[in-house]
Amino acid sequence: MFKIADRHHGSLGSSDHAAALLEDLQFTLGEGPCIDAYEAGRSVSVPDLDDAAAHRWPALVPALIDTGIRAVFAFPLQLGTIRLGALDLHCGQPGDLRTQQYDDARIVAEVVTHALLELQAGTATGALAPELERAETLRIEVHQASGMVAAQLGVGVGEALVRLRAHAYAEGRPVDDVARDVIARKLRIE
Repeated sequence: MFKIADRHHGSLGSSDHAAALLEDLQFTLGEGPCIDAYEAGRSVSVPDLDDAAAHRWPALVPALIDTGIRAVFAFPLQLGTIRLGALDLHCGQPGDLRTQQYDDARIVAEVVTHALLELQAGTATGALAPELERAETLRIEVHQASGMVAAQLGVGVGEALVRLRAHAYAEGRPVDDVARDVIARKLRIE
């Protein structure tokens, strides 16, 4: 996940189906290790989702366990106080990362942070580098649907996004699917 100006711009990539699902669930539910790592500016480690994590992310943990993810780790993409997003890692078995694995993950997060900053260098303020626009367009329908819901209900876009997410969660659907239905006028969020 990466953010610019505190706006979620999407995922830059996933190593496998489970990683893509982890990102999609966090975006849909608005909770998870990636979001916590970004907001706190520090790594998040939950070596066993059956343990204490359920109270931390009550909607996310059962969905992750159902998909076979048993441990999650997130590392902020940041330079000083500038935060760009977070790097998520997952494992199908409970267990903590070894010291070398933590060190490697921190190095990867630092390399990704510098790569993002390098890509963004020279881009106009408020704009995304062309290489990052692909991730931005991954959630364009969600942003469009949020605007439509905001206009229909007379609420802010942030609240509209929360309502989209809540509807998706209640129906057990990805937020992208719900957004497409809103845009196609097949669904009206109340």
